[in-house]
Order: sequence, then C-alpha cells, then structure tokens
Amino acid sequence: MVDILHRVGITTSQEAVYEALTTIEGLAGWWTRDVRGDGDAGGVLQFRFEGAPEPNGFDMSVLEAKAADRVLWEVVAGPEEWIGTHVSWDLTTEDDYTIIMFAHRGWQQPGDFMHHCSTKWATFLMSLKALLETGTGAPAPDDERVSNWH
Repeated sequence: MVDILHRVGITTSQEAVYEALTTIEGLAGWWTRDVRGDGDAGGVLQFRFEGAPEPNGFDMSVLEAKAADRVLWEVVAGPEEWIGTHVSWDLTTEDDYTIIMFAHRGWQQPGDFMHHCSTKWATFLMSLKALLETGTGAPAPDDERVSNWH
C-alpha cells in the first residue's frame, strides 16, 4: 500500500479548519463547488468535478468527525484507484497555526494517477489555506490545472 501525505499550517483556529472540512459551505469554498451530502459521522459527502471523466467525482463515507480534532473519510464511489482508500485530517495547534496532518491512505501502487492526485491534493490544501486566511479559496472549477488531467 502507498500513501499520499501532506502537512500544512493555517493561521486560524482548529474549529475553523474543522468547519471547512465538515460543512457543505466550507468544502465548496476550497475543494469543489459541486458538493452535497452530510459531513457528520455516518454521513456521505458527494464531490463532483466539472469536465472530469466519468465518474467525475467521489463519494466519501464520513467515518469520523471528531470536533476540531479529526476527520476521516472512506471513498465508497469514484475512480477504481480511490475505492476503499481513506482520507484523514488530523488537527493540532502549534504557535499561531493549526497544523493539518493530511493523509490519503491505501493506494494499491504509485501510478501516474496517484502522482497526479498527490499534486492536486497539495493545490487543494493551499486552496483551503487561502480560504481560511484570506476568505477566498480556489475550488474546482477555478482550481490550478496541473496537467492534461482534471
């Protein structure tokens, strides 16, 4: 198994980061404008990306939503490489920063698509940072295009 791992610090509270990871308004502000569902534990979130090849998005079962500390999703629908993988967000505070320890775990192998997704996760983490520090993120379809893939 292979994992995508990132660490980013945001100058805001853990509560604000948690809200951006668990509410439709928050998620639409940094990842994709086309999001629906329930970000509470036991809910399912549906993320869609304009112009992406079918299935053009992901459905995430929310396994954990521990207020201001941790969010854990399992991918239950989407590209084959994503099915059964887990996306986690662990939040701590250091100095004036909320530190996000991000992981997308359980990839079968490090192929081209995983490399692309790692870069895209990094751009979306920067979008989350921008949203919370400046009030404006860059969610899809306004995200940074990193290659010929969406």
